[in-house]
Amino acid sequence: MPEKHPALTSRAEWQALNDAKARLEHLPMRELFQQDPGRAQRYLVEGAGLSLDFSRNRLTDEVLEALLNLARACGLEERRTALFRGGLVNLTEQRPALHTALREGEQGEVRVNGDNIIPEIHRTLGKMKALVESIHSGERTGHTGARFTDVVSIGIGGSFLGPKLAVEALRPYWQGSINCHFVANIDGTDITETLTRLNPDTTLFLVQSKSFRTQETLENSLLARQWFLDNGGNAASVSQHFMAVTANVEEAARFGIEPANTFPMWDWVGGRYSLWSAIGLPIALTLGMAAFRELLAGAHAMDTHFREAPERENLPVIMAMLSVWYNNFWGAESHAVLPYDEYLKYLPEHLQQLDMESNGKRVTQNGISVDYPTGPVLWGGVGANGQHAYHQLIHQGTRLIPADFIIPLRSHNPVASHHAALFANCLSQARAMMAGKTEAEAEQELVAGGLDGDAARQLAPHKAIPGNRPCNILLMERLTPHTLGALIALYEHRTFVQSVIWDIDCFDQWGVELGKQIGNEILPKLLGESEDGSAGDSATDNLIRLFRDRSGT
Repeated sequence: MPEKHPALTSRAEWQALNDAKARLEHLPMRELFQQDPGRAQRYLVEGAGLSLDFSRNRLTDEVLEALLNLARACGLEERRTALFRGGLVNLTEQRPALHTALREGEQGEVRVNGDNIIPEIHRTLGKMKALVESIHSGERTGHTGARFTDVVSIGIGGSFLGPKLAVEALRPYWQGSINCHFVANIDGTDITETLTRLNPDTTLFLVQSKSFRTQETLENSLLARQWFLDNGGNAASVSQHFMAVTANVEEAARFGIEPANTFPMWDWVGGRYSLWSAIGLPIALTLGMAAFRELLAGAHAMDTHFREAPERENLPVIMAMLSVWYNNFWGAESHAVLPYDEYLKYLPEHLQQLDMESNGKRVTQNGISVDYPTGPVLWGGVGANGQHAYHQLIHQGTRLIPADFIIPLRSHNPVASHHAALFANCLSQARAMMAGKTEAEAEQELVAGGLDGDAARQLAPHKAIPGNRPCNILLMERLTPHTLGALIALYEHRTFVQSVIWDIDCFDQWGVELGKQIGNEILPKLLGESEDGSAGDSATDNLIRLFRDRSGT
């Protein structure tokens, strides 16, 4: 069991932040810039190919130091060391969380139960390389001898969101010989629409499930196999068109997948941290193994930065502590991630799982109910589209919503002045969030535009924007496999640091289990396979009867 610490909200470091918040509450951010000409340069830090401008925050040097003092008091250094060395950081399941080992160099050493796991990781990378090269060269084919043209990744959660993000984000690096498709939803429309566009003779399926029993993944895989058999395949050729990434080799073999075509998943890697493993095969098949290794290298560079950079210059630490600052002291209930790059359109979806599944917890590691908010709601979308939708709520709504703007300095598609216009939009939104527009400024602007005084005074409150909405801007030279790896790892470590402060286990996810359990009880009743009593409440029972009446079961 972890050492028992004083209650978080009783710590002197916590109280110091409460006091600092009271001093800052009525000081506009625009005044912080006026009082401190060097603020922008001082609050710009770099690491692993990324730059973080965090100057547009309700922050002073005093507050930053108080936040870092809280991190030290909560044992961040010790917990970080345990994370990288294979300590039991996932206490409820008694496991390490070693996604960082997946991007460690071949000469590294990380031990689990006394065994160095690095050689096994690199053997798996070698097996992935052999597969990718054999498919790209045409050496490995389908059962008719035709080259593979498409790969369908069947998985859900971390087996789906991370690989999909990387494949789509790195579209400029596609090799061109393989098209990748993802199926996750148990809704039959997902797999039906995907299969409609494919040729069974040239399609490879990857079944991605640690247990090989996840309902959505198994049902979709069975349907894919039947589609293959119904369209020219046979039982003997299933092994040529289906591969698995799983810890359950026996179950995969019963499905028809040979052990030689099965890649490992390890207990010390959680699903939402698994894209760096063989779960990343869709990435490697689409981009090539060299690009996949660059993705790993970028993540490793961020690992090194997180371990070695001073706290004051440490991107994950700063971003995590700013999130704690707004979540726990300013009442922010959500956080927006706003990538100004079309290729990063799936980043918010991946980060939603990463952050909310990790830190959506209500008890400490000792099982004691918390008396403070933990993980905020994370949401967002691609810029500049959001400016014509939900940015209105950010600017003039009644809720405080901190935001991360993410943008490359150079575009892969430099069409006319588009990227300059996109960059201008990003900077203008960040400035509007920070500075706002006072009612007096709005009135003056309206009068200057020709409106008479009374009309201007009536309209001015509607045009005033409070400002003081905090945001970060994350920059990279260009979106590459290396910078994407660093960006995803940055948010992984940010999530971990937050969990240290809140004293929660960010590597388990017991909250998803109850729904699965109840679903397994309800399904037989819907199918007419069980008449065994009530599902537990009259509302559920009523809808089960309705479904059966309408579907004829």
